[in-house]
Amino acid sequence: MSIRLKTKLSLGLIFLFVVIVLFGVSGLFYINRLSEEGRQVLKNNQESLLYSNRMLQSLENLRTDKNALDVFKDNLKKQQGNITEIGEKEATDELAKNFNELLIDPKDSSNYVDIRRSIYKIQDLNELAILRKNAIAQHTAENATQALTMVFTILTLVSFTFIFNLPGIISGPISSLSEGILAIAGKNYKKRIYLRQGDEFGDLANAFNIMAGKLDEYESSNLAKIKFEKSRIETIINQMRDGIIGLDEKRNILFLNAVSEKLLGLKETEISGRYAPDIALKNDLMRTLLRNDPEKKDLKIYADDKESYFSKDVLEVTNNAEIIGQVIVLRNITPFHELNEAKTNFIATVSHELKTPISSIKMSARLLTDLRVGQLNGEQQELIRSITDDADRLLKITGELLNMSQVETGNIQLKLQPANPATIVDQAVQAVAFQAQQKGIRIQAAVADNLPLIQADVEKTSWVLINFLTNAIKYSPDQSGVEVAAYRREDQVEFLVTDHGRGIDEKYLPRIFERYFKVPGTHDRNGTGLGLSISKEFIEAQGGRIWVSSQLGEGSRFGFRLTAA
Repeated sequence: MSIRLKTKLSLGLIFLFVVIVLFGVSGLFYINRLSEEGRQVLKNNQESLLYSNRMLQSLENLRTDKNALDVFKDNLKKQQGNITEIGEKEATDELAKNFNELLIDPKDSSNYVDIRRSIYKIQDLNELAILRKNAIAQHTAENATQALTMVFTILTLVSFTFIFNLPGIISGPISSLSEGILAIAGKNYKKRIYLRQGDEFGDLANAFNIMAGKLDEYESSNLAKIKFEKSRIETIINQMRDGIIGLDEKRNILFLNAVSEKLLGLKETEISGRYAPDIALKNDLMRTLLRNDPEKKDLKIYADDKESYFSKDVLEVTNNAEIIGQVIVLRNITPFHELNEAKTNFIATVSHELKTPISSIKMSARLLTDLRVGQLNGEQQELIRSITDDADRLLKITGELLNMSQVETGNIQLKLQPANPATIVDQAVQAVAFQAQQKGIRIQAAVADNLPLIQADVEKTSWVLINFLTNAIKYSPDQSGVEVAAYRREDQVEFLVTDHGRGIDEKYLPRIFERYFKVPGTHDRNGTGLGLSISKEFIEAQGGRIWVSSQLGEGSRFGFRLTAA
């Protein structure tokens, strides 16, 4: 029958308590015995010696002290009441007899010797008794010392037994359980704990083994499913037309699919588990993929015996908000590039072909307004004006589409030359003067003196400034003002166009230079949404920078900077 841990501890503590109580009782017993024997020595024998000394002193003083006889008599009486030793009564009686003879004639000193002999006998008896009792007390003390030493030795041995065995009884199973828990934490579900104990630790070990068995069973039952899912996912990834590269949290390569192997010119078996930046030292494409570029650009890669285009997406793999890896996806966007290129070529061709007949229509409409051709009535003049406006709008749209085709194909043709900023501002102001006059808007130009020449394409820079002024006039209230300015900023010249219209909501500012983007609520049906996008491309192609700032209800400010020549 096994003993529970609680029972073991209780029995051990009870045994220690009994030993401590036994040790205390034994000590108290011997201490009281020694105290009693010492007290008896002092009370009986010591008092007899005291009485004897007083009687001897009184005997010596009989001739000189009249009270000496009474003192002798008093101490003799006390001695007669303090007889404790064998032979002490006979000696006391003999002393009393001799004292009575002395009382007959106190001046007769013939029996002084007998009296002294009796007193000396009493003293000898008590002194021998003191020595005897002292020996007994000494013997008792030695017995007490031996008994207490024995009890102390037993208690010490038991204590050492507890000190060396009790921690092992507790810490041994705890260490085994801790080792088992760490093994389970490391996913070693085969770990078992064997404690041949029938106590609480044994129960805990059995419960641990049951838990480990269940976990092992669960792990084994799911392993086949996990392997199947892994195989299926690998098959799906390898069948994708996109390149996929998996990295762990330390940027070690986990897997590549077939497309990635082909693009990188590497085999998954050769680089799996290796540190990706080490591979990037000898592989340009891997180096490009690992680089964190803030601007997302398409990658041109030679694949399938032709130049192909891929977009890079980096997906972070997280677990409980902790990043545990990355997946780099190379999407093959070559078909979209081919379609976009075809679209751009089509737009460029159509826009170019439309420009000539639209110009002819505009010229014909202008000729119809000439009085030499004939007088027009009011309705005809209104029709001619409508034809002219539509022709101007079509010419603007075809011009923007041609410019956009240049931007998309990367064939922006720049004629960079030293240019005067004041000339560019004047050309832009003159180009929009009629439009501003129709709305009663005052254009205030402020060009700083002694501005340096700038290295720019005059035509495209004027086009950007005209676009800014056209938008400012369009979105400004009638009878208001628009400011255009040019200032020097270190080694650059800054152009600014400021209006006092409705302004642009802050949330739309990051998208204001995107293609085809129109601020919601502007109700602009004539615009294409390309003007600001083309302006950005023109300025950046010249090495400049373009920006916008606006506050809703207070107006907008568009600006750009170009480097001095």
